[in-house]
Amino acid sequence: MNMKLVLAVGAALCLGIGAVHAADEPQVVRQAMMKKIGGAMGALSKIAKGEEAYSADTVKASLTTIDETIKAFPEQFPEGSETGMKTEASPKIWEDMDGFKHEAAELAEVAEAELAAMPADPAAVGATMKKLGAVCSDCHESYRMKK
Repeated sequence: MNMKLVLAVGAALCLGIGAVHAADEPQVVRQAMMKKIGGAMGALSKIAKGEEAYSADTVKASLTTIDETIKAFPEQFPEGSETGMKTEASPKIWEDMDGFKHEAAELAEVAEAELAAMPADPAAVGATMKKLGAVCSDCHESYRMKK
């Protein structure tokens, strides 16, 4: 077999294994979770701004995504994941894990309450976004490093 081919296949396998390993890193998982929440907030924002028509299904799916994702989010901050993978997580998370978990629980509570009330029009979705955004902002202010 051609030695160059063997080396190329070996290198490709190593890169593939490295990519799979990186995907399991808590920093990567939590960044994906934040993007998922951001996508849900974006969908709500489009409705609130009138860029998309009101859709109860979209509102319900977005609030459910926020609720479910934020509940699992604090578990993605194990000791040793404070640095690496371009994390924006502040060291304060590990210094005040109880406070961080409280912020996540508060966002889940707001999402659940809004889901139960089910905003019925773009104005109500806008009001929901203000409530969610206030909790998000507080957490980011305290537990995310400034860019």
